[in-house]
Formats: sequence, structure tokens, C-alpha cells
Amino acid sequence: MNYRVPQPVPQVILDDVRGAQKMLSGVSRVTAMEGSRHLSALTGSPVHLKCENLQRTGSFKLRGAYVRIAGLRPEQRAAGVVAASAGNHAQGVALASSLLGVRSTVFMPVGAPLPKVAATEEYGAEVRLYGQVVDETLAAAQEYADRTGAVFIHPFDHRDIIAGQGTVGLEILEQCPEVRTILVGIGGGGLAAGVAVAVKALRPDVKVIGVQAAGAAAYPPSLRAGHPVSIDNPTTMADGIKVGRPGDLPFAIIGELLDDVRTVSEDALSSALLLCLERAKLVVEPAGCSPVAALLSEPERYGGGPVVAVLSGGNIDPLLLQRILQFGMAAAGRYLSLRLRVSDRPGALAGLLGVLTTVDANVLDVSHVRTDPRLGLTEVEVELHLETKGPEHCTQVARTLHGAGYKVVG
Repeated sequence: MNYRVPQPVPQVILDDVRGAQKMLSGVSRVTAMEGSRHLSALTGSPVHLKCENLQRTGSFKLRGAYVRIAGLRPEQRAAGVVAASAGNHAQGVALASSLLGVRSTVFMPVGAPLPKVAATEEYGAEVRLYGQVVDETLAAAQEYADRTGAVFIHPFDHRDIIAGQGTVGLEILEQCPEVRTILVGIGGGGLAAGVAVAVKALRPDVKVIGVQAAGAAAYPPSLRAGHPVSIDNPTTMADGIKVGRPGDLPFAIIGELLDDVRTVSEDALSSALLLCLERAKLVVEPAGCSPVAALLSEPERYGGGPVVAVLSGGNIDPLLLQRILQFGMAAAGRYLSLRLRVSDRPGALAGLLGVLTTVDANVLDVSHVRTDPRLGLTEVEVELHLETKGPEHCTQVARTLHGAGYKVVG
């Protein structure tokens, strides 16, 4: 990393993470490590996917939540716990509380995906919807804790949370001892900080690189400033890492231990989600596939040895999944929209579709425009939406239409 933040020795150490691993035995899963031939070919190095999307509750969040709640004193457990989350931490707290017999209340943003809200309730929590972003929801949960005496379970800014998330790093070193680079998504920073504590203590030669969505990237300006900085209106489809300000403790650890923080675009996130689904047969939410997005964006950066990309979660609203897949296919050149002018006579459309058949372009939708004043008396404008095989196929389709005498106007 280009920025080193002068901080005291981090308050989370390897022994904390090892203690958390013992506590989580029989509670959290040791999730699978899957190889990716496509990403390996792209980067020139073996790439492995750490599948925390297959963890209980669908994300790594159960690890930290369980360690935090299990460490409460009896009188604290009796008071109950409260949390705030866009969904994954909510489900982790709800399940951990149920397993430990503790009452839980969870605040979620008003726009939280409905499946995450329903799952949190099914795990036993009382859900309250408040705020548009996680930071507003956090404030409401903290106010509730102050008013009722419930213990606030922060999603990332607590040493027990970080220690629990750090068990992901221990598993990576056990499952892929030859690893040279680990990519992990960053929202508030709890997962990245925990992984860095575990990995750097045992293997300081391994690079740990954080990944943020470009529209919600609070860490780069914070690292430049030397302290956590808030950003206004974080915007990204990756709701799991849509956090406007780094946590104080994760920031101190990340500034000291991480090797770099990269940002990725929305296009890259959608393409990564599509790749995980098509090539790896894994359902991963946008935040969870941010490390894959980093690999797709700059594959040449990761050719120095085996890479592990942490797929941190798989909880995604089916409606959002549908939109992202369409967006991802368009970004990958799998959709092509064209407007053409053809003669307004019987058989003209059939002839056009016949030309498209010769280049194996699948027609998804066709519409006619006859009333545009720019059209000639005997012309009609046809708008086509096609399913294609990639950018080269799109070029082939356009050239074939031009060669057949069709005038493409958009």
C-alpha cells in the first residue's frame, strides 16, 4: 500500500483469531476452496475461490457475530443484543443469538433486500427498518441500545468481530498453503482486518489486498488522510460493502497490515457476478464477488503466484440478480441493440430476420417506428434487441447487416 498509518500495535492479535477458531468449531463451516480455470488463465496464476457464500446464513458474518455474543457476560446476554446491517450481519447476529439463547433486535435499511429481511426474521430476530444507508441504520441501533440497555453488536468495529472474521484467513492458509495473494472485499473493514491479522502473523510474505466498490470507496481517501473519513452518498449495487466511513479499529489494522486497496466499477461487479454464476456455478452477491471484479479489471496485477479471492456472501434478491445479470451480459457484449431503416413493404422484416439468422444472432425483441418525421415516405425504423456471443460477434452482426445493404442508424 502507498499509505502507512502511524498507529499503536493493533488490538487484535493472532491468539485472538486462534481462540475464535476454537469457539467456532461446530458452529461455522470450514467453507470450500474452489479452483477457477477461467480466472487462472486470465491472470496466468492459479486462482482459488474461498466460498464464504456457502457459509451458514450465506456469508462470513456468522463468525464474528457468534464470537462477539458468546463473549458477553450473563447480565449482558439477559439484556439482549441489537445490531444494524444491510442483511448479512443481520442474519449472522440473528442466528448466533438463537444458538446462544439471546434475544436480538436488528435494524436494517429501508431498502434492504426482502429475502435478507425475511431470513433475519426466520433466524429469530425482531427486524426494524430504518434509514437509507447503513450509517443511518447504525445510528438508530446505537440509540436503541442506549435507551434499552441492549448490547450493541457492531458489524465491524470490535475486536471480537474482527477476530471471528479472521478465522477465514486461517482457513485459507490451511487450504492453500502456497497462496501468494489474497483478495478480500472491504466495507467497514472487519473481514479484511481479521484476515490481515491472521495471515500477516503467519505468512508476512503473502499480499493481502482489499477491494472496494468505486462508488462507495471510503478507504482510499481515509488512508491518504491518515484517519477515517466519511464519504457522502455512497452508491453501489454492492449493498454489503456500501459503508460511508471505515471503522476505527479495522482502519488502524488495515492501514498497518494491508498491502493495497483497489476499487472496481459497477460494470466489473456485474461481470464478476455473471462469471461466478456461469463458470463457477456459484451464486454470489455483488459485494461477495468484488475480489473477482478486481481480477477481471486488472488481471496482469496478479500473475505472481496463487491467488485466493474471498467470495464473502451469496445473499441476493432474485429481482436484483435478474437486473444485474442483464447488465452484466450487456457489459460483456452479450446483448446488442440496433436501430435500422428498412423499406415499408411486405416481407421486409422477414428478410432482415433472415440475414440475422445467417450470423446466429438470437432476436429477443422487435419494434417498429413509422411516425418519426426523419423517416422517408416508404421507410420504417426497426429496433432490434439481440442476444449475441460477445463483442466480436456484435461486430460480425453489424458488418453483415451493412454488407446486406441495411442502414444502421443507432
